[in-house]
Amino acid sequence: MTSTKIAVPLPARILAAALGAVILAVATSPAWAQRPVPFNNTIPVAPSGIQVPPLPTDPITYHTAEGQDIRVVVLARGLVQPWSIAFLPGGGDMLVTERLGRLRLVHADGALEAEPIAGVPEVRAVGLSGLFDVALHPNFAANGLVYLTYNKPGEGQASMLGVARGVWDGKALDDVEDIFLAEAGSVSRLAFGQDGMLYVSTFGGMADAAQDPNSLAGKVLRLTDDGKVPPDNPFVGKAGYRPEIYTLGHRSTLGLAFRPGTNELWENENGPNGGDEINVLKPGANYGWPLVSLGRTYPGPWQSAQFSREGFENPIVYWTPAIAVSGMTFYTGDKLPNWKGDVFVGSLRTGEIPGTGHLERILFNENMEELRRESLLVDLRQRIRDVRMGPDELLYLLTGEQDGAILRIEPL
Repeated sequence: MTSTKIAVPLPARILAAALGAVILAVATSPAWAQRPVPFNNTIPVAPSGIQVPPLPTDPITYHTAEGQDIRVVVLARGLVQPWSIAFLPGGGDMLVTERLGRLRLVHADGALEAEPIAGVPEVRAVGLSGLFDVALHPNFAANGLVYLTYNKPGEGQASMLGVARGVWDGKALDDVEDIFLAEAGSVSRLAFGQDGMLYVSTFGGMADAAQDPNSLAGKVLRLTDDGKVPPDNPFVGKAGYRPEIYTLGHRSTLGLAFRPGTNELWENENGPNGGDEINVLKPGANYGWPLVSLGRTYPGPWQSAQFSREGFENPIVYWTPAIAVSGMTFYTGDKLPNWKGDVFVGSLRTGEIPGTGHLERILFNENMEELRRESLLVDLRQRIRDVRMGPDELLYLLTGEQDGAILRIEPL
């Protein structure tokens, strides 16, 4: 038997050799196709290629997924990094916190009082620290009590989380006092429950303190309206546990809201690179951070080997990639009927890309299981720091920008 040799043209032989070399290079050099990514410590430096447009002067109309046609109005401008909003009774005026340490009065027509409200305690506003949430006492009409969370300056670079309380006299806060202090660092939200108790979130960060029952970091606390420990808190009398703790295992809580008509507290928090979540809080429950997460660490590896573990509560909604959740409210009004019962969550940025903030709407079934979600106001590219339903049954948003604003969503 004679063998037949097939002649391969020289160019084809060269091409085959070149392809073989490429395959070998890919197999032996895994970084071949990936450009270097700049890091600041362990965090990738975010790109800055997206230009955030100025907010328009005229109302904007949107046709949304549920057939709820809306108009977005820029109600007020001139706020500096606004953080939280609370509606005063009787006419729709608003108290708005600015992270750098000012409390502002905004009238229902959008007019911003030129001078900040007097009486706010001294605030340490460095990095993520500052003045955060504002909430009114459930019996505000009778007692005028306003509550603030803020970072209180300490010795050197230290600061504490303070819960301050003062009396609103129509122009300023009087008789301001700290009713609670915690060595718990940065961001914090407030919410009053139907039980009359004050719920306060604390920052967990990247450390293990969120799992330490003798630390107040990375927790949601339950206090009386004067900052004391209620005797029916889940860890009262339990050795090694701080009695103020209601839940533990939180990273960075930026939204607290009670499900209407219940004492069921919902919480949202930022994951690291992914793993933002909404949790339904149960007394004494552990929500996993930093041992369980649906996100990656900032350098890239997964935060945890498991996404779920026995003994830790799972979220009911999560985002991967992250949207940097901030603020949360239930819509219960009739002015936007196709959104009734939906949950709204602010987004500061999506997938770690600046200039991608927006508003998220989530629809649930009767068992409060997620059915679908919608991204709104994406083209505005604004960091949405807070979202609330106003007494007029419209939605109000705070843009967490250096030149911040209040946006109002109303029906067409």
